Amino acid sequence: MKNGKREIAILGAGESGTGAAILAKKQGLAVFVSDNGAITPEYKSVLKNFDIDFEEKGHSVDRILNAAEIIKSPGIPEKAEVVRKAVEKCIPVISEIEFAARYTRAKLICITGSNGKTTTTLLTFHVLKNAGLNVGLAGNVGESFAWQVAEKDFDYYVLEISSFQLDGMYDFKADIAILTNITPDHLDRYEYDFQNYIDSKFRILQNMTNHDAFIFNADDPVTIRELKKRNIIPKKYGLTLSDNEMENGAWIKDNRLIFNTNKNRFDMTLEQLALQGRHNTYNSMAAGVASRLVDVRKESIKQSLSDFENIPHRLEYVSNVHGISFINDSKATNINSTWYALEYVDAPTVWIAGGQDKGNDYSELKELVKQKVKAIVCLGVDNAKLHEAFEDDVEFMVDAGSAREAVVYAYNLARKGDIVLLSPACASFDLFENYQDRGDQFKKAVKEL
Repeated sequence: MKNGKREIAILGAGESGTGAAILAKKQGLAVFVSDNGAITPEYKSVLKNFDIDFEEKGHSVDRILNAAEIIKSPGIPEKAEVVRKAVEKCIPVISEIEFAARYTRAKLICITGSNGKTTTTLLTFHVLKNAGLNVGLAGNVGESFAWQVAEKDFDYYVLEISSFQLDGMYDFKADIAILTNITPDHLDRYEYDFQNYIDSKFRILQNMTNHDAFIFNADDPVTIRELKKRNIIPKKYGLTLSDNEMENGAWIKDNRLIFNTNKNRFDMTLEQLALQGRHNTYNSMAAGVASRLVDVRKESIKQSLSDFENIPHRLEYVSNVHGISFINDSKATNINSTWYALEYVDAPTVWIAGGQDKGNDYSELKELVKQKVKAIVCLGVDNAKLHEAFEDDVEFMVDAGSAREAVVYAYNLARKGDIVLLSPACASFDLFENYQDRGDQFKKAVKEL
């Protein structure tokens, strides 16, 4: 309680929580930030500058449970004790995205999915920014959405939204929703029930009207199965790599990518796309359709789709050492991302895999491993599950305790013309700070060969 007003309590003082705190403060709300761990000096300085009350290395549970509303950072699970107690007391627990959306009238282009959402988000932002639109990039990438709403005045936001963020969203509404695909991921947060995870992803459509747009992967069996079960209110735009012409959406015919939005067509060759590979074609399709729906000129879309530079840690070419190519795909933290990476490689591959397992079913990778992988280097604290899944499918399988050790093993196992692929299919937190740290250590080790 502060000045007679019940507080907004914010759990977590990272980018998301700090941004929410700034927005709450600017809206004249009483706000209290609580982080169970240590707050970084950068965010601590910001909170002090805005005169925001905060604590670290523990929660004042009684104070938090007296809040009018709780904004929870996405990394904090619903099973956390303070969250569970808040739910029992019927205190609303929401995400930063839900909170920030209350204070902006900008058009919201929202991207979710198991794979491809970061690339699609960055690509869509790139197209809109190049077209001269006043656009912000937020959600899982860029700066906090709430922070930008507090301090900037964008007309559009391109938001990458995870299932964890969606779980804390209730009144939020997207103007354009993009669902890239749905494959098993984060099942440890969804009681190991795939349907729970699917339901979470489909929350992206809540509150949408028939004036809004839903862009989806028409080749994704899980998405298509769910569409048959659900009443989809926004207008649908399907994406397919077949020559199956869509009434609205995008498809491929005679090596050309054809876009059709509300009977407004344009096309470009697949070779013109900056991002190559099947999975990236879907990403380019989604960005192209979304951009056309906000009236970006066709020529501008084509130009931006052809000059985009890919993000680090996602099928990132690192170097060629004595004829061996090294590819950093550290962002592949689930099975499907790694499936795409293994499909992408076109030479005998030494695969560096492993980390913190999230309930992975490796059987989906077995055929690709048999076809393409000559050796596996396991990079994790506990590699038993990987050994059990693949030791009969490859000639060599070794364990490494660091990125440097993994790179040296892989280099010695590879031959001229081979590929060394870091595509872990697992979270990084057993040995690294995050997937960026894992990828950076991999790249550093390659350069030291």
